[in-house]
Amino acid sequence: MEKHSILILFLAFSLSLLQGNLASDAGSPDGSEQWGYVEVRPKAHLFWWLYKSPCRVANSSTPWPTILWLQGGPGGSGVAFGNFLEIGPLDSNLNPRNSTWLHKADLLFVDSPVATGFSYVEDNGLVVRTDEEAANDLTALLKELFNGDENLQKSPLYIFAESYGGKFAATLGVYALKAIEAGELKMQLGGVALGDSWISPEHFVLTWGPLLKDLSRMNNRGLNISNSLALQIQQQLAQGKFVDATSTWSDLENVILDNSNNVDFYNFMLDYENDPVIGTSTERSKKGVSTDRYSRYLETRYFPSTGSNAGSSNLYDLMNGPVRIKLKIIPENVTWGGQGRLVFPALVDDFMKPRIQEVDELLAKGIRVIVYNGQLDLICSTKGAEAWVNRLKWDGLKNFLKQERTPLYCKNDNTTTKGFRSSYKNLSFFWVMGAGHFVPVEQPCISLEMVELVTRSPK
Repeated sequence: MEKHSILILFLAFSLSLLQGNLASDAGSPDGSEQWGYVEVRPKAHLFWWLYKSPCRVANSSTPWPTILWLQGGPGGSGVAFGNFLEIGPLDSNLNPRNSTWLHKADLLFVDSPVATGFSYVEDNGLVVRTDEEAANDLTALLKELFNGDENLQKSPLYIFAESYGGKFAATLGVYALKAIEAGELKMQLGGVALGDSWISPEHFVLTWGPLLKDLSRMNNRGLNISNSLALQIQQQLAQGKFVDATSTWSDLENVILDNSNNVDFYNFMLDYENDPVIGTSTERSKKGVSTDRYSRYLETRYFPSTGSNAGSSNLYDLMNGPVRIKLKIIPENVTWGGQGRLVFPALVDDFMKPRIQEVDELLAKGIRVIVYNGQLDLICSTKGAEAWVNRLKWDGLKNFLKQERTPLYCKNDNTTTKGFRSSYKNLSFFWVMGAGHFVPVEQPCISLEMVELVTRSPK
């Protein structure tokens, strides 16, 4: 994307701070953005924000794609984190982002599940308690957006997810496909991309101890304790004791920290002591492992306070200040993140449940599934992702596992390997070198290369 194209979006953002509609749906004056609420159930409201790419290629034989970004947590705000901290047109200082995924697609951000970000419920009892309920709400939103918009219907939708968002993505893929087949949703499902995704917690926790031992980050004592707890989780999951498994998962995270001198779960090359969220081990022992740590980590790691506002500026102020002013449709009694702490406790029974079956269903239906993983991630380790992929029942798995990997490079530099790719029929796996849990942030160049390969964006 040329710099002037990004600047157009920046100017549109600035202009829309001064103009706007007091309606349920609104948009920027130049039409490059749209946003609004969908009441997916009575008194349950999902907020969405759609950016139209200035790089769209007209009259191409390949349709221009749309990417739906689903954040993790659960309870992380896609409208804030994915948008301003990872792949949107502007960064958290409202400056143009050169690595925005608008280079390759239109971008749709949703604060999901309800009670996340700007999304809200009028009754706390309406928060979702399962991945299926979240998928049902998202399907209702897609029906509202796509069924009445012929331009959107022509654009294949690719669901990209990060972390726990991968469980939502796989489940949404199944629900959306059923709605399409039933004639209830007028949409092309291009594919589902699972980035460092919590698809099978069992397979991830079983890798933590052995991986850290191989990295010289843990000794045999720590390995034995970790393995014991991981096996306990495996047994609890087999018995359907999902809440107990979540509790043991929290215990295991503390054991990992205690026996690795506080390794960073999102990048095993770093120390947890340098984690901008929790801080010292003393603070950790007082707080325990935070269930919303993912969201706060992403914010504070990639939203540094600078200048005269150091120590006070944060994403909360951005979203409830300039962004809220721009949007103009946020209800007075709703603040960004005001209900966020409702989300994880409501999903505690689903948190450790696997979603491998949903991935199998998508593959069997011919839907493209893409798995991409950062080399340095611990919590959703590449080793764990490979393990759950090996458990697929898809009839193409054996041939997929026989495929050679293709090295990936950035731009014209063929001297530095940035990743690998392996594909067979409708399954692809991307190994991203030098990235931890947040691939688009830590390796933006190869992320854009990957998006182009996945969406087949016209050039």
